Order: sequence, then C-alpha cells, then structure tokens
Amino acid sequence: MDRPDIFSVILLIARPAAGKSEIIEYLSNQVDDRARQQDYHLGMFNVIDDFPFLWRWFEEDELLERMGKARLFTDQDGYFKEPYYWDLLIHLINLEYEKSLRDAEIEGNCTTVLEFSRGKQHGGYRQALAQLSDNILQQLAILYVDVPWEESLRKNRLRFNPDRPDSILEHSLPDDKLERLYRDCDFCEIAHGNQGFIPVNGHEIPFVVFYNFDDVTTKMGPELGKRLKISLGSLWQLSHQKG
Repeated sequence: MDRPDIFSVILLIARPAAGKSEIIEYLSNQVDDRARQQDYHLGMFNVIDDFPFLWRWFEEDELLERMGKARLFTDQDGYFKEPYYWDLLIHLINLEYEKSLRDAEIEGNCTTVLEFSRGKQHGGYRQALAQLSDNILQQLAILYVDVPWEESLRKNRLRFNPDRPDSILEHSLPDDKLERLYRDCDFCEIAHGNQGFIPVNGHEIPFVVFYNFDDVTTKMGPELGKRLKISLGSLWQLSHQKG
C-alpha cells in the first residue's frame, strides 16, 4: 500500500510538562485532516504513551497492598523497585506498536506518535532509545521539545489536578521526585545542535529540537501551529536524507 507523504513513526520526547501532550492535543483536534497531512506531514494519530502503563502499575501496587500482598513494581515512595522497569516500559511500547499494525489503516494512513520522558537518573534517552525495536527505529523521526528544568518544574506544578491524577494532561509529580528523576537530561549528549541524526543500534535517526522556552504550547494557538510547521518540515527533509 502506498502511503501519503506522512511520517510513519514520530517520537515526541521532552522533560515532563514540557508541552508534549499539548502538541498532540493541538494537532489532533485543532488541525483538520488535510492540513495535518499537507502542512505537518502527519496522518491520523495512533498515540502510544508510556504513562498509562506506568500509572496502571501504581494502581496495581496499591490494590495489592490493600489485599495484604507485596507490591510488584514500586516501593512505598512510588519509585521503581528495579531499574529495568524503565526498559520494560519501552518494550511495552514496542509491543503496542506491533499490535497496532494489525489494523490496515495504521499502516496506510496513520502516523504513530510515541511519547515518553527520561532522565539520566534512570538511564536517560541513550538507554531508552536503545530499547526500541528495529521495526520502529528504521522508520523513526524524533521531535524533542526543549524546555529548561525550571520550566518543567513550573508547569508540572501548574497542571496538577488532584481529582484526575491519571489524566494525560493533568498528572503531576511531587517536586522532589521530579527533581530526582528528571532534572538531569542527556539529550544534548546524544544529539548535537538543533537538528541532525542520532545513531541508535545501527540506525541513523533524524531529530529536530522544538524550543518551548516561552511556553507556546499552553495556549495551543496559531503560533504553536506555525512553529510546528517549521520544525516538522525540517524533520521531514532530514528523514528523506537517510537513504
């Protein structure tokens, strides 16, 4: 099946609360199908975010504790018992992607958007990218949303809704946990400059940095659309240099 001129797989990564979910929300609901394809090289979205997997583990551990059983994934403070659970989250993304390909529309007319955050404390993006399957890596392009640590902290506090802690757009972390897990980021160590290629397991992965220091994502207005068009246009050009 011939695909239109759209990305097959986009990886959207950043510090927590940097604007990833707002970008997905904007492109999904405020851009029509034709403009999404022509201006952004994106099809209908098939979003795979590791947060629902992570949150389910928290819920399962709480239920097990109420039953008088041992927690499986996390300790009492909500930290993983084993560091390899961070890798397991990526393998769950791989699995969900392969399952999604059973739908012919996913292969033909959709862009799969993968979303997660990683800090150096638990292996960083170097470790996480290495866990992605070859099937993903050979099609992958990365949009990194860059914000300083202080902006991640500010927006993490701002978006917290205690009534919806499981919400993609309204979940949050305590300040101390956010700092421990995500303050130190290794993206600039594996990707040099604001665009180029990152070597991962024998693949050259194109990337573009989307600067969000002024928080253009919160309003989800025309300026966000303008900047995304430029960034994704550059990423599209890079993705066609690989061959």
